Amino acid sequence: MKRYTGGKPKLRRFHQARWDEPIIFELSSEGERGVLLPDVEDEIKSEVGDVVSTIPESMRRKQPPRLPELSQPRVLRHYIRLSQETLGTDLNIDVGQGTCTMKYSPKINEQLARMPQMTEIHPLQDEETVQGILEVMYKFEQILKEISGLDQFSFQPAAGSQAIYANASIIRAYHEARGEADQRDEIITTIFSHPSDAACAKTAGFKVITLYPDEDGYPDLEALKAAVSERTAGLMITNPEDTGIFNPKIEEFVKVVHEAGGLCSYDQANANGILGITRAGEAGFDLCHFNLHKTFSSPHGCGGPAVGAIGVTKELAKFLPVPVIEFDGSKYHLDYGRPESIGKVRAFCGVAPVVLKSYAWAMSHGAEGLKEVAEIAVLNNNYLLNKLLEIRGVSAPYAKGKRRIEQVRYSLEKLTRDTGVHSEEIGLRAADFGVHYWTSHHPWVVPEPCTLEPTESYSKADLDEYVEIIRQVSDEAYTNPELVKTAPHNSTIHKIDTAPLDDPSQWAMTWRAYRKKVRKERE
Repeated sequence: MKRYTGGKPKLRRFHQARWDEPIIFELSSEGERGVLLPDVEDEIKSEVGDVVSTIPESMRRKQPPRLPELSQPRVLRHYIRLSQETLGTDLNIDVGQGTCTMKYSPKINEQLARMPQMTEIHPLQDEETVQGILEVMYKFEQILKEISGLDQFSFQPAAGSQAIYANASIIRAYHEARGEADQRDEIITTIFSHPSDAACAKTAGFKVITLYPDEDGYPDLEALKAAVSERTAGLMITNPEDTGIFNPKIEEFVKVVHEAGGLCSYDQANANGILGITRAGEAGFDLCHFNLHKTFSSPHGCGGPAVGAIGVTKELAKFLPVPVIEFDGSKYHLDYGRPESIGKVRAFCGVAPVVLKSYAWAMSHGAEGLKEVAEIAVLNNNYLLNKLLEIRGVSAPYAKGKRRIEQVRYSLEKLTRDTGVHSEEIGLRAADFGVHYWTSHHPWVVPEPCTLEPTESYSKADLDEYVEIIRQVSDEAYTNPELVKTAPHNSTIHKIDTAPLDDPSQWAMTWRAYRKKVRKERE
């Protein structure tokens, strides 16, 4: 079949696999095994002794965990079936996962992370035996220092939200060291910064002040000046924000907060559009973080494993989580001797395979290549912006006529007014063509939003195909709205009833919680 007709890409026929697949606990068959472990040899028993007795009584299980019991083929079939019911960046044009930077992750890096030299080491080994991975982590830290302009990093936080929490904890530790912790209890953020900037600051014990944009969509500088006071602990801000708009007055924001005695933390979870172009340190920031599973290409892995790398100035380095990796010129070692550290936010030094993959990705690009990543990501985003604005019912609020950075928060408010079809329904219909489409974080400040981010991974042909899918769905909304409202039709499931999600009695987060609910209902 010809891929283009009249210069436009033809839409692919797509129908997702659908399996009536139980959860793995329901597939369990008592006594079935995928691997038979050999008995422990007497020589090993005598050398190691009774390991269980070293565990405090209060921490020992009263009975073995109720893990599912299955053969290898059944496990393989189960997870392959689930994978066929999932859209992902290796399967489809995934520009619809705005703010998450779904880019191509080179498979050679996956092979690298699965080598025995990586998979068979343990963080409790003697430092002498893990010099290789300590060197990788130390050298990647030097790369991030150059990219950010900050002085020291930790890879311990598990992801972006935990990185923000760690930075909020460092801000608190800084004020505690100065005897001002009780006084400085407010964190300032903006409504279009990542929601975790507010949520994690709140979790760390701060009151949160949220700034709204001016009429052009920029964070309001005058509102910031009115918000700062002797109670200001810090500013936690994303730039460019989730609208894709870069705040040109960011240095002034930092100056205002510094003059009030606060610290400034730069949320660069998604730095894909500014690599090699802007640096947190040069804007005066005291802290920042990068998501290695976004900007640096390590896969998201459904929320993990991941790394939220936090960077700080030398004045704040003493507060970083322990251990940090140091190099004395001949040997790498773990430094736990930091009495003012915030402690641990996670085990050890972070997820080493994620750091390894990110290091390999950065090294394969080099400094010029990383800058080119940003340039192509911005080019792709602005090409997509121009093409989507040609589609009936689509607009891009704020900063009219100006370019965006790495993503755009669009609005389908006009389409909804004209047709009665909502943005979420557009996304469900887009799934019928095998692509993803994301609305936005709640609350919806932009009405009927969708947030798209093409990254540098997608070609012009990919973007053209995605645009034609959205154009097709828009045309359907105007000509046959019921087709869109009742979507998806070709996906794993059809439209779900979301009402039960508001009733905790009708769902459970874990298999154990589900079993407890079932027992209670039977009683």
